[in-house]
Amino acid sequence: MSSNPSQISDDYVSENRSGVGGGISDVYGEDLATLDQLVTPWVTSVASGYTLMRDPRYNKGLAFTDKERDAHYLTGLLPPVILSQDVQEKKMMHNLRQYTVPLHRYVALMDLQERNERLFYKLLIDNVEELLPVVYTPTVGEACQKYGSIFRRPQGLYISLKEKGKILEVLKNWPQRGIQVIVVTDGERILGLGDLGCQGMGIPVGKLSLYTALGGIRPSACLPITIDVGTNNEKLLNDEFYIGLKQKRATGEKVRVVVAFFFIQEYAEFLHEFMCAVKQNYGEKVLVQFEDFANHHAFELLSKYCSSHLVFNDDIQGTASVVLAGLIAAQKVLGKSLSDHTFLFLGAGEAGTGIAELIALKISTETGTPIDEIRKKIWLVDSKGLIVSSRKESLQHFKQPWAHDHEPVKELLGAVNAIKPTVLIGTSGVGKTFTKEVVEAMATFNEKPLILALSNPTSQAECTAKEAYTWTEGRAIFASGSPFAPVEYEGKTFFPGQANNCYIFPGLGLGLIMSGAIRVRDDMLLAASEALASQVTEENFADGLIYPPFTNIRKISANIAASVGAKTYELGLASNLPRPKDLVKMAESCMYSPVYRNFR
Repeated sequence: MSSNPSQISDDYVSENRSGVGGGISDVYGEDLATLDQLVTPWVTSVASGYTLMRDPRYNKGLAFTDKERDAHYLTGLLPPVILSQDVQEKKMMHNLRQYTVPLHRYVALMDLQERNERLFYKLLIDNVEELLPVVYTPTVGEACQKYGSIFRRPQGLYISLKEKGKILEVLKNWPQRGIQVIVVTDGERILGLGDLGCQGMGIPVGKLSLYTALGGIRPSACLPITIDVGTNNEKLLNDEFYIGLKQKRATGEKVRVVVAFFFIQEYAEFLHEFMCAVKQNYGEKVLVQFEDFANHHAFELLSKYCSSHLVFNDDIQGTASVVLAGLIAAQKVLGKSLSDHTFLFLGAGEAGTGIAELIALKISTETGTPIDEIRKKIWLVDSKGLIVSSRKESLQHFKQPWAHDHEPVKELLGAVNAIKPTVLIGTSGVGKTFTKEVVEAMATFNEKPLILALSNPTSQAECTAKEAYTWTEGRAIFASGSPFAPVEYEGKTFFPGQANNCYIFPGLGLGLIMSGAIRVRDDMLLAASEALASQVTEENFADGLIYPPFTNIRKISANIAASVGAKTYELGLASNLPRPKDLVKMAESCMYSPVYRNFR
């Protein structure tokens, strides 16, 4: 029986709300079964004994019943006690809280994922606010830096230059066939940590864990991939425990022009072979998310493949969508519209220019003003200072639209004083750059300055929450990329918001999958932003938040998926027809459930 949304009527979905197919064909009926129905633990044959316990998809540890132990030759292989999944979860959380080092928690969670998939996801879903900083930023950054030392078993595909010409064969080595989402990185720009090469695999693994936990995409439909073209990180090249190719990157950086051309061409051909192989092996509707590519590749890949593949860049588009959602929500506190603001960015890479472009598109859509006019109220500062017209010829192509007429300004403080922005956004990847003088300047000409310190991990944040609230005398509306603890200032408690991409990409992915989208368009990102902003309540605003709490993230993702799905149908880019009557219910019905199943 298929769980393809295009083959499920609205009546069927409403009558089978416990079906948790995740929008993928379910050969054995496992995820269309209700929780009280029996399923068969298939591998290549019916799993039993040690084979069953060592398969993370079916292993339940001490939760196997006496009947299941007898039927599947487990008697004697487990202690006699039977523990429910809830008790197992309680025990695991108790154990995790004993660790004082975040990386140790990360390793323990990865070990759990490798031996008991459903318990891992139940832990993550039920304790999302506590565990999100462990499986993703900031802890995942340290995990990537030390990935060679903590590596135990592969959790995704590694495709290196050695496989050039046979990438399709490598993809076929992955045991799961019904892949719906691929997160791929080449490890060149991992968070704010730079080139980590093959060890960047922690990012695709972490992102796809969140696709499942927060967006309900089935684990078997997710594939993490690292493209290994070498690394320019000398420390890794000299590390005996490094797990990737020990060679310089095939990207043409810092080499002679002729040699550079050869390397750039080699890289482009390798990536093109990869994209063609993915489409050939998994079909037109597989979502490919580019993650943590360097600026010069990120924009080129997105531009090259957005018209031929279902592709999405979380650093450019996901960050833009979540930041725009926070800005939309903040207007309810400020009593303004986006068009009333002047924006200043520190950082003009993937995130900065992506956010700026989506803000301009949103304002242009609302006001009918040409987007070129809107851009004039959005200013960017890069490593050489304010981006102005006199620098245009030397700028990378993605920075050129933001070069406006103005005298050159070298420092951020000078730019703040000259532009007098109402919104200050940091995407620089450099910590402590929103100095006391910069933040105080923002507070002198704004009653409630909007300050977003978005760089990850926490050590790279442009300023801390405490600094933002203290230096503005408690008047700032603040959000960051990585989490900060609540701040006490003059008797009032402020709860910093987190502009985390996890709000957007799981729901966006679910919406694309359930509608059978064939392309991603900016209108879908706008729809996701508006859906997220609408989830912020008056109670959240009273606490100083411009994002809803993560405790309701699956409900939030369902609403985002419904909005994205609606826009996909509206644009004529959906292939799962007819359109369901209730897209929110459809999204909820497609979500994977980590609750243990009973075996025959």
